[in-house]
Amino acid sequence: MTDTPVRPPHAPADHPALPRRKVGILFANLGTPDSTDYWAMRRYLSEFLSDRRVVDYAPWKWQPILQGIILSRRPFKSGANYRLIWNKERDESPLMTITRDQTDGLRSRLEKRFGGSVVVDFCMRYGNPSTASKLREMLDQGCDRILFFPLYPHYAGATWATANDQLFRAMMNEKWQPALRVVAPYYDDTAYIDALAASVRAAYDAAPRKPQKLLCSYHGLPERYLREGDPYHCHCVKTTRLLKERLGWADEAIGSTFQSKFGPEEWLKPYTVEEVARLAREGVKDIAVIAPAFAADCIETLEEIEGEIREAFVHAGGENFTYIPCLNDGAAHLDALTDLAVRNLQGWL
Repeated sequence: MTDTPVRPPHAPADHPALPRRKVGILFANLGTPDSTDYWAMRRYLSEFLSDRRVVDYAPWKWQPILQGIILSRRPFKSGANYRLIWNKERDESPLMTITRDQTDGLRSRLEKRFGGSVVVDFCMRYGNPSTASKLREMLDQGCDRILFFPLYPHYAGATWATANDQLFRAMMNEKWQPALRVVAPYYDDTAYIDALAASVRAAYDAAPRKPQKLLCSYHGLPERYLREGDPYHCHCVKTTRLLKERLGWADEAIGSTFQSKFGPEEWLKPYTVEEVARLAREGVKDIAVIAPAFAADCIETLEEIEGEIREAFVHAGGENFTYIPCLNDGAAHLDALTDLAVRNLQGWL
């Protein structure tokens, strides 16, 4: 199919040529700084931590703290942590690399099925490429129907919802809006659970000693968000239960924990960093940790889990710590994402 704009059938001779109609699929991930220097980190953190879905304190109270105390110091620490994992060959974060590879994998699979009638791309909620810029590119390519695909298996206001907020804000600036569908959270999707289970089996087969316990470490949220109606905790616990059932394990072989606590409030518990230390002190010498809420490895997995959480386990007497990578652009994950996309495209292609 050619991408050359054409005049619509039966239109008058002076009607402008238009791109051929297409369907767009737009992945959305959290975001990444453009580089690891102070100002790039400050821009990224300011955008991220100014989102009231992430930190819902009143701006008059929060912004002076954020722009003054936090952003005067935190960009240095965050930049140093990003430099530990930075993809120097591409000069970008691993999250950017993996999300692009996931997008390429989905595009390849869908082009084989639907040809050139599908446009597949990705955006970031914070930083670049922005949601608004990618929406505009898709419209320019003739996409009058767009499937928005947040790469968050579990619903949370601070992830899935804010990605949608940003898309809807961008849509407000368009004279001619496309038809829109959004992929629902897929925390209990069969193919997703199967892919998680396969990754666990492979990691256990490769481990020097079989781990005594598997912790599913999810990004945390303030406990208050759960009380206020956010279903994230429930989604996470269900993923752990379904994974346990798929593996055929006993209850004590697997558990749910939460990481990345920020600020003074109590967050969802148990905290991963404290739980691994507790297990080590109680004689558990071999554990594995997986991060089911992350579709791609990122600072929270490659630096926090592999660094801080691993160190807490070893310091408390643990011996073998196995981190099971995110599903990333593995074939089973891409197959699951493709299946989700195709199901949500029914009637459009």
